[in-house]
Amino acid sequence: MRDLKLKSLQAGNCSLTLRFTVGLTGTKLGCAEGGCGACTVMASFTPGLKNINACLAPLCSLHHSAVTTVEGIGSVASKLHPVQERIARAHGSQCGFCTPGIVMSMYALLRNNPQPSLLDIEEAFQGEVLRSYQSKTFVCSPCWWQKETYMESGWPCTCSEACTKREYVECMKMYQKYFLLYNPSEFMPLDPTQEIIFPIELKKPLKQLCFQGERVLWIQPSSLTELLDFKTQYPEARLVVGNTEVGIEMKFKNLLYPVILAPAFIPELNTVQRTADGILFGAACTLTRLGMVLRDAVQELPTYQTEVFRAVLEQLRWFAGQQVRNAIGGNIVTASPISDLNPVFLAAGCKLTLASKGGKRVIEMDDSFFPGYRKTVLKPDEILLFIEIPFTKKGQYFSAFKQSQRREDDIATVTCAMNVAFEENTNSVRNLRLSYGGMAPTTVLAKETCKRLTGRKWSDELLQDACSLLAKEMTLDPSAPGGMVTYRRTLTISLFFKFYLIVQHKLAQDLNVEVRCGPFLFHSVFPCSTQLFQEVPPGQNKDDVVGRPIMHLSALKQATGEAVYCDDIPCYDNELHLALVTSTKAHAFIENIDTKEAMCVPGVVAFLTAKDIPGSNRTGPAVYDETVLAEDMVTCVGHIIAAIVADTQAHAQRAAKAVKITYKELKPVVTIQEAISCKSFYQPTRKIEQGNIEEGFKKADHILEGEMHIGGQEHFYLETNCTLAVPRGEDGEMEMFVSTQSTSKTQMLVAKALGVPANRIVCRVKRMGGGFGGKECRSTILSTVVAVAAQKLKKPVRCMLDRDEDMLVTGGRHPFLGRYKVGFMKTGRIVSLEVTYYSNAGNSADLSLSILERALFHMENCYNIPHIRGMGYMCKTNLPSNTAFRGFGGPQGMMVAESWMGDVALHCGLPVEQVRRLNMYKQGDRTPFTQRLEQFTIDRCWEECLSISQYNQRRKAIEQFNRQHRWKKRGIAVIPTKFGITLTSNLYSIQAGALVHVYIDGSVLLTHGGTEMGQGLHTKMVQVASKVLGIPCSKIHISETSTSTVPNTSPTAASASSDLNGMAIYDACQTLNQRLQPYKTKNPKGTWEDWVKAAYFDRVNLSANGFYKTPDMGYDFETNEGKPFNYFSYGVACSEVEVDCLTGDHKNLHTSIVMDVGNSLNPAIDIGQVEGAFMQGVGLFTLEELLYSPEGVLLTRGPGMYKIPAFGDIPTELNVSLLRDAPNEKAIFSSKAVGEPPLFLAASVFYAIKDAITAARAESGLRGPFRLDSPATPERIRNACEDSFTKLVRMTPLFIVPWAVQV
Repeated sequence: MRDLKLKSLQAGNCSLTLRFTVGLTGTKLGCAEGGCGACTVMASFTPGLKNINACLAPLCSLHHSAVTTVEGIGSVASKLHPVQERIARAHGSQCGFCTPGIVMSMYALLRNNPQPSLLDIEEAFQGEVLRSYQSKTFVCSPCWWQKETYMESGWPCTCSEACTKREYVECMKMYQKYFLLYNPSEFMPLDPTQEIIFPIELKKPLKQLCFQGERVLWIQPSSLTELLDFKTQYPEARLVVGNTEVGIEMKFKNLLYPVILAPAFIPELNTVQRTADGILFGAACTLTRLGMVLRDAVQELPTYQTEVFRAVLEQLRWFAGQQVRNAIGGNIVTASPISDLNPVFLAAGCKLTLASKGGKRVIEMDDSFFPGYRKTVLKPDEILLFIEIPFTKKGQYFSAFKQSQRREDDIATVTCAMNVAFEENTNSVRNLRLSYGGMAPTTVLAKETCKRLTGRKWSDELLQDACSLLAKEMTLDPSAPGGMVTYRRTLTISLFFKFYLIVQHKLAQDLNVEVRCGPFLFHSVFPCSTQLFQEVPPGQNKDDVVGRPIMHLSALKQATGEAVYCDDIPCYDNELHLALVTSTKAHAFIENIDTKEAMCVPGVVAFLTAKDIPGSNRTGPAVYDETVLAEDMVTCVGHIIAAIVADTQAHAQRAAKAVKITYKELKPVVTIQEAISCKSFYQPTRKIEQGNIEEGFKKADHILEGEMHIGGQEHFYLETNCTLAVPRGEDGEMEMFVSTQSTSKTQMLVAKALGVPANRIVCRVKRMGGGFGGKECRSTILSTVVAVAAQKLKKPVRCMLDRDEDMLVTGGRHPFLGRYKVGFMKTGRIVSLEVTYYSNAGNSADLSLSILERALFHMENCYNIPHIRGMGYMCKTNLPSNTAFRGFGGPQGMMVAESWMGDVALHCGLPVEQVRRLNMYKQGDRTPFTQRLEQFTIDRCWEECLSISQYNQRRKAIEQFNRQHRWKKRGIAVIPTKFGITLTSNLYSIQAGALVHVYIDGSVLLTHGGTEMGQGLHTKMVQVASKVLGIPCSKIHISETSTSTVPNTSPTAASASSDLNGMAIYDACQTLNQRLQPYKTKNPKGTWEDWVKAAYFDRVNLSANGFYKTPDMGYDFETNEGKPFNYFSYGVACSEVEVDCLTGDHKNLHTSIVMDVGNSLNPAIDIGQVEGAFMQGVGLFTLEELLYSPEGVLLTRGPGMYKIPAFGDIPTELNVSLLRDAPNEKAIFSSKAVGEPPLFLAASVFYAIKDAITAARAESGLRGPFRLDSPATPERIRNACEDSFTKLVRMTPLFIVPWAVQV
């Protein structure tokens, strides 16, 4: 099996080889397309070293290189590397799945530059994404080994001022005194002399290499002559240096390239040479090297000569992560219509040298170079040898722009380069080139516009004409791939306007005249943060760690790659691999399944359908309305129809793609609007009503109506769903290793599918690489299929979904449509509200009813509305079933509430924060579901947040800024949250069990029903047991969660796991304390070990069960009576943003959060949860957008198209304060739940954006309420900032089939 993996060049990438052949599982596989950074390793070659994505790097390309993984730089058992130590002890690792990749990004940076600047650090992390990181504490910590870096850069320390060398020591003392999440003075120093050296055995001369795989021939020529000979022999061969294009095409587009040529080390292709006209680069030069050379040139040459160079460098800033900045030539000849650099090369008129066996030719890059989509003028036997980037001349100005969904590491929406040359000492245009990407199937020149503007003076008249000409020339079909047609067309004009201002500014400097305003480009600022929490009381025993910021118990193992996740379990000798066969139609009957080609793939063992299921094919978390494998009909794209089992993952996936299915299509229901139109709903509907809304509307001075759509969200846990099923050979027993939040639900559904009692199935979970609700019940759709295969074949079967598969089949957060009618007084006091929610549930009920109920429970957020009615409908559609996600409907319910709150304030002309405060609940008030608000702290959170954020000063500064800037606006918002804590899905779920074993040596094995997915649950539970038993944490161990030790567990969900499992552990430990008490009394000076041994020799049971159920819970929707929540968590956030009104870009400048977490069990973990939830909310409300075709096909199936927050999305200043002196009597040791409640506070960023848009609209004479749907993407922001440019491209509504629809 392993030999096959090495031979299969299509699948034989570095990551698979490291994991399954070498056994180094620290390198994780998060997306398989180079978009998440989890697989980052360092590759060392004779010329140097760099970090690479192991998931893309072909094994063959690493011949004669040394690959360093996270295991190679340090380990818990031997010695940690300083980078590993810092990320762990600075609380930078939560789920830990992507921690090794981040460690290796920093390690590679330090190997190249032991004293990096803060900008270097920022760029090093651009290839990494955030999902469960305590982001700020780590981002601000990695350079503690080089404190000079902070001082020289003016990095703001905890005093929020730039520290001089003299002040630095005092500032550090202050830091250590007040912010003791960790102590940086305890970190070991970095010693570059102790790093691994390049193996001398690999310093060998280059020679021709040839590797023959099952379907691919890989050739590495040793000279240019050999390369040209091979290109003549194999004209259709693809040249590969970084494999960032071909690798993705082969994996995701199912393309096959039988011959691959790898010219990365040919000297001519790595040439860099200055010529009379510019700088010549070999086509294999990396973009990293390109940037280094151009930066040097910018420093050395006169400014007027380096206009193009600086434009290239600006594009490289946002090009993608360091791991994928590969060959220049590859970026050109792949001919991407949204290339970042091709518009620059086109506008600059770069010269290309092409070579073949017959000779060389030099051409200029112009609009004829790209004759069609993904095509160039290169002949089949030609290669790109050199590109010459020209110097610019006096009177010539050049700029490049890129607009994308996310600033860092994202593909462009529109990219462009603009080149203008003037007649000597005038402002008359001699030559103009405007080049655009993202506006056609190829990179194009706006030739007609340029022609009409040549000879004109650079003036406002030229600007007006240019905008009109571009509006006519840069058009798009309304159904154009990529969508966003109006936005893209607007960008062509807006970006030219930016160029106009930049050139006007430079002309003014050169011609010594005044201009009305200067240019503006995006500039990043390195972030800073503070974390405030209440220290433990004086005199607390040092062994009592409850309330102390101790490190996540797995952090060190996660930082070294030693932490074991499901797919890290070593392969069994006879293990098989499974791949899913899924539907390509949203709604259809299955007419025929042809497996002939699939069964001919080498290594295929079996093809499984519903007929192979020995038990029941009906499944589902709440009601059995789903199938394990589809029978006669499919109801969504991604519906699992069958499975292929083979000897390797590559063979199984290849065979699954070869299965041919014919369908009889039916009309699908895809969107909420379609479901409303055809009344496609699940039952029941839900209603909560209090007061008399009709009477309330009669009393109101004003009535407003509106609606808001909140888009769905992909969980994007870094570890995709994974299952390993191991049949035990007798009595139908099976052991399941699953990445799941719900061990008991997995056990029950697997047993149901296999037709055996639940006691034959053991489900085990060591840890997960994130869950966020996505593995609460959707994980079972994979585990049941894998179990069926394992039972049928009597062998272990493994399946870890690729990122695109996981996104396709598992569903995500429910999209919501909220419609509201609100009555209010002219003072802003709201007297009546009617709101209706529609959720897109998908093709099964799943947990949609409970999610809708929670949305209704949170429909008023923190506001006391005397007359209120909320209705809820679950839309039945042909999308993959949506499911639980952090917040569980609460964020959608509160988001609509803040929308009508903002509308009321705008209509009344009052500050929205004033209107929010006016309507806020008070202690003792009752909610619409009649629950009394006790221990109500939202007012304290509000006042503290206003204070630490310096809200009033910020508001005044923003007003001043907005008066001074027309095309940039700032906004600010303060948002509260009230989040109910309990498992609302079922009353019976509000229970937990624990099992505690004490061994003769005094060590304790602790087991409970919760699962660890990065939230620090196991760490907190060890802290609880430590306090109750009165022993150090070092004596307590949690191995795993298993149905064989704690049965009938509730899902680890709803932020309630610490409350439930903590109390169960408390119960078990108290039982043990009672049993040990006689021996403590008899020997009061004895040790824990003495008492345990005495009890053992006295034949006392040293094992105890614990159990807990939350008392007095339950709610009846029919009578609107009961108590749905045990208590509420409260918080307030203030955020400030800056919006670029011309592009829709925004920058998160500041966020201050005050969160009531009761008496924190672990401030470090809780602050990490607050920061992580907030950033996930930032993604939900401003960035992450799931796009579906009108036919129900998910278009965003990986990090290439679906963007989650990156390091650059963290607010420049992020402050988190845990509310002091707020004990919660209803949870373990007066703590509170923390996982979900902070997520909604990210709405403060959304409404700060809306505040900035309001200021922009006022410049155009637009006032009053306006609709802004979530997420607030650059497209929505730009379109909302209406101005003269948007009017030029306004489209007449036509009946068209859009590329994507709002579901």
